[in-house]
Amino acid sequence: MVKIAFNSPFAQKDEPKKEAAEALVAEKDPEVATHRGENSSGRCLLTLLGLAFILAGVVVGGACIYKYFMPKHKVYRGEMCYFENENRDRAAEPYFLPIAEEADIREDDNIAIIDVPVPKFSDSDPAAIVHDFDRLLTAYLDLQLGNCYVIPLNTSIVMPPRNLMDLFAKLATGSYLPQTYLVREEMVVTEEIDNVSDLGIFIYQLCVGKETFRLQRRDQITGLQKRSVENCHSIRHFENSFVVETKICQQ
Repeated sequence: MVKIAFNSPFAQKDEPKKEAAEALVAEKDPEVATHRGENSSGRCLLTLLGLAFILAGVVVGGACIYKYFMPKHKVYRGEMCYFENENRDRAAEPYFLPIAEEADIREDDNIAIIDVPVPKFSDSDPAAIVHDFDRLLTAYLDLQLGNCYVIPLNTSIVMPPRNLMDLFAKLATGSYLPQTYLVREEMVVTEEIDNVSDLGIFIYQLCVGKETFRLQRRDQITGLQKRSVENCHSIRHFENSFVVETKICQQ
């Protein structure tokens, strides 16, 4: 005997209602909604972090490009000729010696950085010199000895940055080659400086990692006599319309 089964039409109509009810329950389920909200917040946070890293890369990259490819401070090169004999008025035919140096003058920072190369016609030492007009300090780095020496800035010898820039601009043309004279000054080492971080960023960069000493002019030290055993070195340089020989002595 064969059974014939018939699908009830009411059962077919009930299935869409069942699916709609399940969907409605899912939409109203707070756990499902919270989970979806967390996923959305996580994607936003990752997007913001990615944008922050990209922005940081652009900033750092721009700084590197500016540092290595943009023009730096202009460095001036100047040369003078000076007469060494103190009794120059009596000389019939004075003999002038040339001296050359480079200057990095930063008017905004109130700094002058002087590079004194190895001289050709004198026994003075090559040096790097920093004049800090804000802190009123001068630092000499004797490149032959590797030592740093710090002394108060002598404004009667060193021109301010703007005047110094004008002087080197004239010297750089090559048409202005003054014949000038030599001024001598003598310094004495008084003490060693253990911490150079208090001397300003420019002198710190010049002297960090090197033996650094404080200087005082010999004529300002009461009762100090010259000694035959003193170890002295000279640096000849110019930051004015005349040449200066700075003699540094260590007892």
